[in-house]
Amino acid sequence: MLAVVSLSQSTVLLADSDVAVARRLEALGATVVIKAVRVVELSFRDSKRLGREQWREIGSLTHLKKLTAYGGAKGLNDETVGFLVGLQELESLSLDGAQLSDAGLAKLAELKRLKRVSFFHLSFRKEGFTGEGFSAWTELPNLESLTVAGMSMGDDGFRAIATLTNLRQLRTWHTYRTEASNAEIAKLPRLTTLKLGQRLPQRGNAPLSLSDASLETLSSIKTLETLEIGEADFHLPALRQLAKLPRLKRLKIDRTYLSAADIEALKAALPRVQIRFAPLTEDDRQKLDAYLK
Repeated sequence: MLAVVSLSQSTVLLADSDVAVARRLEALGATVVIKAVRVVELSFRDSKRLGREQWREIGSLTHLKKLTAYGGAKGLNDETVGFLVGLQELESLSLDGAQLSDAGLAKLAELKRLKRVSFFHLSFRKEGFTGEGFSAWTELPNLESLTVAGMSMGDDGFRAIATLTNLRQLRTWHTYRTEASNAEIAKLPRLTTLKLGQRLPQRGNAPLSLSDASLETLSSIKTLETLEIGEADFHLPALRQLAKLPRLKRLKIDRTYLSAADIEALKAALPRVQIRFAPLTEDDRQKLDAYLK
C-alpha cells in the first residue's frame, strides 16, 4: 500500500542519499510517496523553482514509478532531460511547461517502462518544435496512454503519434491540429479511449480541427469504447454517424450548441451508448462563440 509521507515526521528508513534528496525536494513543495523504503512517487503542483540541480536530483531517485511536475516545469529542457534517463522504473510521467526540442522529446524514449504520459504546454511556441520527436517513442513497448494539450504542435506531430500502435488512450486539445490529424489518429489500431477538443484559437483564421466533418473520420475507429468531444458546433445528423462504432459504450459531448432535444434524439439513435451532455451556460456560449471564429 502506498503512503504519502512527510519526511520531517517519518521514521521510514531510506537510503541516506534518497533521504537528503527527498527532504530538499519536499522543501520546494514536493509530495513524496514511499513504498518499501523507496521513493516511488514525486509530485509538484508548482515546479517553477526546479532548476538544473533539482532535475539532476530527481534523476537520482532511480526507483521512481510516477513523476508529476505541474505549474511550469520550464527547467526541464534539452540540457536537463538527460538526467531523467536513469529512471528506468518510471511508468507515469506528467509535465506542464517543459521546454524540449524534438530531439529532447525523443530522449524520453529511453524510459522503457513508461505506460502513461501527459504533456501540457510542452515547448509552447518553441522555435522548430513540431512533435516529430514522438516517432522515437515506437520503442516504448508498454505505452498505453498519451495526453498532448496546449501545444503549438501540428499535423507532423500527430503523424508521429499515429505510429505509436500500442496506444489505447489519446487525449488532445488546444494544439495546431487540423482535420488531417484526425485521419492520422484514426490509424491507431488499439485505440479504445479518445478525447478531442478544438485547435488553438491563436492561429487566427485556421480551419477548425473538430466539426461535423470530423465525425465521419471518428466513426471509422472501430475499436473505440469511450469518446469525449467538445468545443465544436455539432449537429445531430453528423453525430448519428457514431452509430457505426460497434464497441462504443460511453459518449461525452460538451461545449457545443446542441439542445436537450438533440441529445434525446441522439440517445434514441445510440441506444446502447451511455451519453453525457453538459448544456452551455451563457458564459460558455460567449467563450465558444469567440473560440470558433
